Amino acid sequence: MKYRENAMAKRNRTSDEKGRFRDLRDALHMELREHRSSFIVYFTLRALVIATMVLQLLNRNYENVFLCALTLLLLIMPSLMQITFRVELPTTLEIIILIFIFAAEILGEIREFYLIFPFWDTALHTLNGFLAAAIGFSLVDLLNRSERTVFNLSPLFTAIVAFCFSMTIGVVWEFFEFGMDQLAGFDMQKDTVIHVIRSVTLDPAGHNVPYEISGITETVVNGQELGLDGYLDIGLIDTMQDLIVNFVGAFVFSVIGFFYVKNRGKGKLAGRFIPRRKAKDRDFLKIARENARQDEAAEAGKDSGAAPEAESRVPQEENEEGAEDGAGDV
Repeated sequence: MKYRENAMAKRNRTSDEKGRFRDLRDALHMELREHRSSFIVYFTLRALVIATMVLQLLNRNYENVFLCALTLLLLIMPSLMQITFRVELPTTLEIIILIFIFAAEILGEIREFYLIFPFWDTALHTLNGFLAAAIGFSLVDLLNRSERTVFNLSPLFTAIVAFCFSMTIGVVWEFFEFGMDQLAGFDMQKDTVIHVIRSVTLDPAGHNVPYEISGITETVVNGQELGLDGYLDIGLIDTMQDLIVNFVGAFVFSVIGFFYVKNRGKGKLAGRFIPRRKAKDRDFLKIARENARQDEAAEAGKDSGAAPEAESRVPQEENEEGAEDGAGDV
């Protein structure tokens, strides 16, 4: 008897998991098709990534195949976040995020744009600072507008929080690059060829005085000329440049966001980058659940031969639940 109950409970859990996955799939389908322009961009980039994955698989470059699979997952994340957290990403912001992912993973890593175009990494880090500030700003702004919170931040403080959020994301990413270089033997912190070094370690007198070596035109390691026409800085300059351009991007958006809040949402430019709370009629996960319940009620009515009263009750009951859920949405 106990074994039968456990087996039944296991089947019910499996059925519930399948139902949640089906609802999530349907909600993603509706979310992706909500805005025509972002859907076209998503579909185009997804097709390019799949084509790249096939080519890399034929070339047996399995590391790049993994990067393509990761990119496909990242491309779906904006839509997944929207239906999970019930926020609406402006179409402009969503398109930029999709292009950013493609530019970083496919063009930057697989097509080696980081090496072909020296400005590629700098441009992406600047854009990352801008986007991270937009996300941080929206988090604070949504909390400010929520009835569940008991504080109301000033426009200046909101801009400062957004700026600090963006810089934190930038620093954590540099931690990640450093960790991958040290532990996995990568070279994410790209090297820079320089012609002047200053170091107290090289001071012949052993004092705390920087000793300068300038006009460096060659570097020899273990008797081998590296052919660099200079000295190799291993990562420090790249890291600082990334943080500086992240600072620039974060600062620019924080200023835009400051005036957006100060004028209470009148700025059209900032409005294109600041996520907002989803309208109740655009909660696609809830809509998918309602549709599933109505289908189940209709099937149950057909099997029993009873009048489909349950179908007419489902929207009313669900709307009441939605009203309670919507009052607490952030």
